[in-house]
Amino acid sequence: MKFTRREAARAAAAIAASSLALLAAGGAMAQAWPARPITIVVSYPAGGDTDAVARIYAEKLSLRIGQPVLVDNRPGASGMIGNAWVAKAAPDGYTLLFTPSTFPIAQHVLKAGPGVAHDVVKDFTPIVKTGNIPLLLVTAPSTGIRNVAQLVADARAGKALSYGTPGAGSPMHIAGELFNKDAGTQIAHAPYRGVAPAVNDALGGHVGVGWITPGAVAGHIASGKLVALAVAERQRTKLMPGVPTLIELGYKDVDVSAWMGLLGPKGMPAELVQALNRHFNEVLKMSDVQARMAALGIEPIGGAPSVLAQQIADDDQRFGKLVKEFGIRAE
Repeated sequence: MKFTRREAARAAAAIAASSLALLAAGGAMAQAWPARPITIVVSYPAGGDTDAVARIYAEKLSLRIGQPVLVDNRPGASGMIGNAWVAKAAPDGYTLLFTPSTFPIAQHVLKAGPGVAHDVVKDFTPIVKTGNIPLLLVTAPSTGIRNVAQLVADARAGKALSYGTPGAGSPMHIAGELFNKDAGTQIAHAPYRGVAPAVNDALGGHVGVGWITPGAVAGHIASGKLVALAVAERQRTKLMPGVPTLIELGYKDVDVSAWMGLLGPKGMPAELVQALNRHFNEVLKMSDVQARMAALGIEPIGGAPSVLAQQIADDDQRFGKLVKEFGIRAE
């Protein structure tokens, strides 16, 4: 079908007008937002670290935007139930997801049902990476393990050892298996249902070592009830600068950390994403927020939405491969 010059010009004008109308609609939506309360979904039970941090941010965001910001706990299936709920929500800025770094791992560890399945890269809009959580390798003085070299020597000599984590498929589990691979050891995995029981058994010396986050063990390390052997990051953490990295000690592949971030459903208007990103970056600069995060063992990050998008894409690919390599499954 051929068009005359006049018809082609009219078609081009109509397309341009339509595009401008869509842009104007998006801008109007951003200007009107927020006109009602906002819900931040946390895919884990109330009382945990993710929930605690989400409530800090909800409080601060509410003060900034003049609307209530509610935290809605929707736990189950390693976070996948709450994640799927947000993925299906309207992309209008009123339903958001605050999640830890199990977000890109869970889909590789669990077989999701039809109502829960989602794609962490395609079905969400990244908004901001709020924090980084280093993973510590700790032990109790009663184990007699004083450093990583001794741990490796004992394991290679055939001493029965296990490492405790908050659960199968967690970043701590992956760190433990990467360490086994690099060190040439076969330290057995001891998964627990959450951080608290893993810490309790590490304190009692019931496991040789534990992979735990700083907020859960900082007090025990300060009191001498636990010893921090190493951190599984490329650089030392500012929270415990005296603790060496495993990379420093020669285990070059043990580079795993946890993180937290804010997302929305796919298709959120850019103006809303930018507004939320700006608010959260300002919240992360607040001294009282930084103090509360440090107490929970979290380093503030912030930055553009692309920082979180890249983190999720990288983790999805890397951990997907590692889960298959190590045969990791939910227990």
